[in-house]
Amino acid sequence: MYRFLLTPRWWGIHVFVLLAIPVCIFMGSWQLGRFEDRVQSHNAAEKAPDPATRKAEPLASLLPVDQRTSGRPAAVRGRYAEQFLVPGREVDGKTGSYVLTLLRTDGGKALPVVRGWIPKGTKAPAPPAGEVSVTGELQASENAGSDGVNAAGGLPPGQVGMISAAALVNLVPYPVYDAWVTLPSADAGMTPVPAAAPQNSGLDLKAFQNLGYTGEWFVFAGFVVFMWFRLVRREAEALEDAELGLAPEPDATAADTTADTPTEAPSAPLPG
Repeated sequence: MYRFLLTPRWWGIHVFVLLAIPVCIFMGSWQLGRFEDRVQSHNAAEKAPDPATRKAEPLASLLPVDQRTSGRPAAVRGRYAEQFLVPGREVDGKTGSYVLTLLRTDGGKALPVVRGWIPKGTKAPAPPAGEVSVTGELQASENAGSDGVNAAGGLPPGQVGMISAAALVNLVPYPVYDAWVTLPSADAGMTPVPAAAPQNSGLDLKAFQNLGYTGEWFVFAGFVVFMWFRLVRREAEALEDAELGLAPEPDATAADTTADTPTEAPSAPLPG
C-alpha cells in the first residue's frame, strides 16, 4: 500500500523534509547559542567591577571599542572645535539635547565629546578655550538601532541625529574617531550624560527575541514532520478508498458524465 512512497513525486517530498529538518534544528540551536552568550556576558558584567571606577588610560590603548573597553575612562588632550546638538535625548525622564563638541587632538583627528545634556530650548554653553585634558567614559559609535537615534535626517544646521564617525565626518573637514566619550561631570547649566551599557551585553528585548526565535525554529521542524506524516496518511487513505470502491475512478466519472448528457435531436427541415 505504501509503494507510492517510492514514486518520483514522493522522492521530492522526502528530500525536502530531510533538508528542512536539519536546517530548522541548526537555526534553532544557533539562536539558543546567541541567547546563552548574552546570559553569560550579562552575568560576567554583573560580577565585574564598574568600568568607570577603573584607572583612566590613554584613548589609543582602548580602541577599538568593545564590550571590554566600553565604559572605561579614556584620557585625551586637545582643543575643542565644532559643537553640535543631538536632539531628542532623554536624561532623568526629560527630553532635551546632548551637547556634542569635537576635541581635536595633536594628530589632527577629532574625538566626539558629550559635555552634558540641556533641556529643550536651552542654549548650549561654549566649550573651554585653549588646550584641555579630557577624561570621559568611552562609548561605541551609535547606529540606526541605538536608543534615541534620529536616523531620518532633515535636522537643521548645528544638529546631528547620531553620534558616529560616519555622521560627523561629513560635517567637518578632518577625520573623526570611531568612538566618543561622555564626561562624568558637566559644566554649569548642563547635566552629565550617563554612559550606556555595551551593546549585546545584557538581557534586553533582543536577547529574549533570540529565545523566541529558538522556539519558532524547533516548532517549524516539528511542523515539517507532522505535515509529512499527514500527507502520507492522506495518500494511503485515498488508495484504500479506491480499492474499496468508495472513490470513483476518473475514467468512470468521465463516462458517466458523457452518458448522462442528453443528446440534441436533429432538427427537421423547414417546409419549402
